[in-house]
Amino acid sequence: DVSSSLVRDPAAQAVLWRCRRDGTGLATRRADGAEMWGGWEDAAVPPARLGEYLRRLDELLARHGLSGTSYGHFGEGCMHMRMDFDLLSPEGIATFREFIEQATELIVSLGGSVSGEHGDGRARSELLTRMYGADAVDLLDQVKRIWDPRGALNPGIIVDPPSFTADLRHDGPAKDRELLTLFSYPEDAGSFAQAQRRCVGVGKCRQSSGGVMCPSYQVTREEKHSTRGRAHLLWEMLQGDLVTDGWRSTEVRDALDLCLSCKGCLSDCPVNVDMATYKAEFTHHHYAGRPWARPRSHWSMGWLPALARVASRTPRIVNATTGSRAAAMLKKLGGIAPERDLPRFAPQTFRSWFTTREESSRGFGPSQGTRPHEDSSRGSRGSRGRGRQRVVLWPDTFTNYLSPEVGKAAVRVLEDAGFEVVLPAGSVCCGLTWVSTGQLEVARRVLRRTLKVLEPELAAGTPVIGLEPSCAAMLRHDAPDLLADDPRAARLAEATRTLGEALQELAPDWTPPQVGKDALVQVHCHQHAVMGFDADRELMAAAGIEATVPDSGCCGLAGNFGFEQGHYEVSRAAGERVILPAVRAARADTEILADGFSCRTQIEQGTDRRARHLAELLADALEARDRAAT
Repeated sequence: DVSSSLVRDPAAQAVLWRCRRDGTGLATRRADGAEMWGGWEDAAVPPARLGEYLRRLDELLARHGLSGTSYGHFGEGCMHMRMDFDLLSPEGIATFREFIEQATELIVSLGGSVSGEHGDGRARSELLTRMYGADAVDLLDQVKRIWDPRGALNPGIIVDPPSFTADLRHDGPAKDRELLTLFSYPEDAGSFAQAQRRCVGVGKCRQSSGGVMCPSYQVTREEKHSTRGRAHLLWEMLQGDLVTDGWRSTEVRDALDLCLSCKGCLSDCPVNVDMATYKAEFTHHHYAGRPWARPRSHWSMGWLPALARVASRTPRIVNATTGSRAAAMLKKLGGIAPERDLPRFAPQTFRSWFTTREESSRGFGPSQGTRPHEDSSRGSRGSRGRGRQRVVLWPDTFTNYLSPEVGKAAVRVLEDAGFEVVLPAGSVCCGLTWVSTGQLEVARRVLRRTLKVLEPELAAGTPVIGLEPSCAAMLRHDAPDLLADDPRAARLAEATRTLGEALQELAPDWTPPQVGKDALVQVHCHQHAVMGFDADRELMAAAGIEATVPDSGCCGLAGNFGFEQGHYEVSRAAGERVILPAVRAARADTEILADGFSCRTQIEQGTDRRARHLAELLADALEARDRAAT
């Protein structure tokens, strides 16, 4: 039976058109991850014979043990399709050749064309004799030799073409390079080379507006700063013909330098290229054994969690120093852009506040000696909700040392929703800053220590709630990839949720307080790419927040990127595309929401407004509700 429907809703139409636009990339992978290739793209038959062609083509595929995916139009008997050819082995290429020759015979027998839409050049020229006959092609040859006796124009395209299997892109050195990598690339059979074959040149990353990827391209409009450009350079590095110095390549390093590691390509690219991971992998190997060659920012911002821990012991002195004339010298030593203001450390860390709060609730005063504020078997217990569902609140570096007000607000919200909130029993870190600066061995050590601290909670199935989207994304996506041999990393990924996800999934009966405000919302790019924003959107709607979510993409700061010397102009230009002008244009009574610390920092340093975390708005509404009740 044939069915159809008329789609009138513009939003639904946009989804359908996106499916069509992304089809070229989506069809490059089978559901089981096997690679699919063009090879027999856009052959056409008279429309009346399309059904017969498709049935016989399926039979031909079956005879060769192949499968195909159609993803495009059927207009005028021409269709787009990809097939799971093996283009990496001599046997696979022989099968490919045999199939193409037999498919050509099928097309010709039906009165069709081997190229129905595009002029396919080298990929089809060898087949023209089968389609037009030797006499017609000989006539073309004679005409060409009259007008182009030296063969200077398009040599080897129609006349004297090479074999269509002579220049297969993937039949080269790269296919045999098995690199020892730290990431495991589970979606690409553990192969860095296969990961680079994801990019088939669709070019969606070359958009001039909208979406998250690729912020640096949207600023510079240079191909080498697009996701596609970087992916192709990495492929050339593996081939070794043009880029000859492998991991030490300065060409690849320079092309990756302006990658913000926003992860937008992970979700927005039709083939899910993950350039942030590839950049981290490359950067690790590029500087391996050469710590002195690293940019100074890798030490100042890559080691931010450790430095913040030291700075938190004397925050007033540190803030006075970074706010003085000495700041210029500190920025220079740390490889930090002189245009950036250094963040200020909180007078009291979130963990210290939480511990003091819990001890006070148990009646341990400041002069009562040792206080049993930790349970060594399960972590720091929360006293405000014994018997309720237990959740671990992740004390990320930014929340703990720089924005403890976000953590305090989250505790207030989670306890109102009926949770027993605890913090990990010891120091934990997701390792993100070391990953983004390509210090992967350090990141692995940090993650293993973290998993050891969390082991009792993971064994008990306790949910872990992340307030900083980049850290939650690191735990959800990158940690199990970096520690593929440690099942605890997979358990942590499964346990990790954003605040919105936790409230939606674990407290479905909780009624959020009514905020009753308009809000301009900047979605963190890592949240967009890994977790999505639906849960937050629904939570805001339930709380009476009229949210405007501009199609702003990455804010431009992107963790360490926007703080590094040489990146300020691109960072600021990315922010000026959409979000910073939108913040300036927002009414004074409109809340500016940004869960990411980087996003809040970019907004604060680029406008006269201060952005807040969603937890803060909800906590304020809870306080207002309680005051009204009394």
